[in-house]
Amino acid sequence: MSISDIIRRSGRSLKNAKARTILTAMAIAVGTFALTLTLAASNGAQGFVDEIISENFDPAELIVANDNAVFGRGDTTKPKEYNQDFSGALSQAGAPIQIEYINDEQIEQIKTVTGVNEIREGIDLNLEYLTRTGQKKYIGTVSVFNPFQKPDILAGEIPKKLTDAKVLLPEAFLEPLGFKSAVEAVGKQIVLAVRKPADPDQIRKILQKGVLIDQAELDKASQSQVSEEVFTISAILKKPTTSQPGTELYSFIGIDDAKRINDLATKNTDIFRKYQYVFVNVKDGDDQTVLKGVQDKLKDMGFVSQSAKDTQEFLFRIIGILQGIVAAFGMIAVIASVFGIVNTMYISVLQRTREIGLMKALGMRSRDISRLFRFEAAWIGFLGGAIGSLLALLVGSALNPWITKQLDLGEDKLLVFKPTQIIILIVLLMIVATLAGLLPARKAAKLDPIEALRTE
Repeated sequence: MSISDIIRRSGRSLKNAKARTILTAMAIAVGTFALTLTLAASNGAQGFVDEIISENFDPAELIVANDNAVFGRGDTTKPKEYNQDFSGALSQAGAPIQIEYINDEQIEQIKTVTGVNEIREGIDLNLEYLTRTGQKKYIGTVSVFNPFQKPDILAGEIPKKLTDAKVLLPEAFLEPLGFKSAVEAVGKQIVLAVRKPADPDQIRKILQKGVLIDQAELDKASQSQVSEEVFTISAILKKPTTSQPGTELYSFIGIDDAKRINDLATKNTDIFRKYQYVFVNVKDGDDQTVLKGVQDKLKDMGFVSQSAKDTQEFLFRIIGILQGIVAAFGMIAVIASVFGIVNTMYISVLQRTREIGLMKALGMRSRDISRLFRFEAAWIGFLGGAIGSLLALLVGSALNPWITKQLDLGEDKLLVFKPTQIIILIVLLMIVATLAGLLPARKAAKLDPIEALRTE
């Protein structure tokens, strides 16, 4: 008997037992539904991470630090010895930790590494306030603009190199600062204010006056002062969907302006001209072998580093863990359905014992009998996989707009269905179903035709 004949006959057999077939297939469909949505969510999350990485990180660049705590990999299980040359910070859990900063001398050491093309200090400044004339003051943060970034702009333009006290302002500040539109804001001036620490030299000079000390002058000198820096808006940044998490309200300035303001904010402190990390651009760093070579050299010098690829892999691991948890529930449903297939096929063998005996009496080989029942199991796997995947596609397509709005993903979708993955999933389910049907098929193939025909 040909394979095509067996396939058609197995399909007709299942058609004659519609209710049983559909119920068994629906058990598989539940697991398929969960697995299809899990794959789609994983595709969407990975695509979103890829977009964040590609639009915010230079693949030829390394983030270099002196301390693993910068990358959240510091050892927080043991007490750390106090060091006055370290700077205080907070861990992800909010506990105080110390971070060893990179200083100018160490930056010069990094420059000597073969392959290092350029170094950009990592500066994020928490402003005292951000404002403009006649408007309220707002909390703000400024960071150094990375030329590799590709932000969407509402108005203005981003120069090749951000200099001369130019700033890129987020869209969210337009209304608070009294601008009617993004176009109106371009070219206008705003104030970035930082607090300058007290100058110990000035205090020392006042104290040297002895009995002639002016207490009011001493009190004033002992207090930190606010320095207001005027910047011109070069462009208005559109509300981002693929920015680094936590930087949605960051304003961006050039490296030279950032260093100047950072010097004002940290002068007379322990972190003057010290940085948590620096960005190291590697010549031909697009080649992962070259980039890894520079990473190894920096490691030998006592530095720790992280590339865009490292960041991407870290995020993918998190996604993979979440994906695995959800997929596990889908697999449980599939495993449970295997027992349903075995039960269904055994019942089918018992109900069709006389039919099997007749087929054997007419010359059908045991091998073909076994194939018939295996193909019936495969048909059930196909139906379950197709129904589950189709339901996932319909539900996912309906939910995508709502999910996108809730998560503020812009034009991106969280659930991204790939036909190839769905086809592979259905094929795998057919294989699983076929394996589940092996025992019933073996029982059918071994039936004695004479005994089978005697069965009532």
